[in-house]
Amino acid sequence: MMRMRTRLVILPCLLVVSGAYADWQVPRTTDGHPNLQGIWHYGSGTPFERPPALGNKRVYTDEEARSEQRQLFKSQEQLASPSDPDRGAPAAGAEIGNEADQNFVGHRTNMTVIAGKYRTSLIVDPPNGRFPYRAGVMDLGEKRLATGHGGFDGPEIRPPSERCLNAPGPMPPMVGWTYNANMRIVQTDKYVVIAAEMPFSPRIIPFANEFPLYGFPSWMGQSIGRWDGDTLVVRTRYLRPDSSREEFRMSDDMQVVERFTRISTNEIFYRYTVTDPKMYTQPMTVEMSMTLRRPGEHIYEFACHEGNYSLRSILAGARRVESQSVRGPAN
Repeated sequence: MMRMRTRLVILPCLLVVSGAYADWQVPRTTDGHPNLQGIWHYGSGTPFERPPALGNKRVYTDEEARSEQRQLFKSQEQLASPSDPDRGAPAAGAEIGNEADQNFVGHRTNMTVIAGKYRTSLIVDPPNGRFPYRAGVMDLGEKRLATGHGGFDGPEIRPPSERCLNAPGPMPPMVGWTYNANMRIVQTDKYVVIAAEMPFSPRIIPFANEFPLYGFPSWMGQSIGRWDGDTLVVRTRYLRPDSSREEFRMSDDMQVVERFTRISTNEIFYRYTVTDPKMYTQPMTVEMSMTLRRPGEHIYEFACHEGNYSLRSILAGARRVESQSVRGPAN
């Protein structure tokens, strides 16, 4: 598993209207384009995919939003409560995860507000706010498992993030990873660079109208940017199919068009559309807010490396189980 230094990120509940202010002026760089530079947070307590029971309900009422907010705070308080020192041992055969880490990661109390409305999901199209997966579609990992491979047969079967090869971080599209959802944007007249806190792998985006003639798949894909008025538009293709993960499945045909628009001193409106004809029945559009970190808050080292001991131990444990299944448990 990943080796990391992480920190608790609890954003305050700010029930405010999102959007540009009438007397606010877009800050600009020396070349006249909007200045997007800074350290931004792109996580949210709003679910990426809408709960099925909400159907096409795109926004909450204020009262519904307050109720959802109370539930988020209640969940956070429960995680922060001391564990019972007299609790018994786990049941035999029970799955034990990194529960202690859940006190620090994976939970946020902020909800996404777009144009003053509290969103029920980050996906806005299809109208039901859910992934438009094709019936029976499988990503690369699922295809490998379908051929008879076991989930622990080798490092290729394990998720790339577990192998410290990539993580959602700055890889397009950015989905708001469960923790460390912070990034730094740096721009010049020729490039925009997005460096995420997790993992610290910079995504370098040149300004260009067309992709180079030759491209090859990579963890970050190949991105090019251009300005559409005051909006930065980034197109990406050539993503590796093994970048697919359970919470966001993809194929080698996936392409992404992202739009970054700074709408206030502390907010970027982030919208992207994913096209993947092998995986989805239609393009999918997501809308999010990126909020500027407070002065003095920084991106910290993310310590993860390929070939870590946890992955070796996971595979060694799987070989041990296989051996016992053939010979029987040792006396």
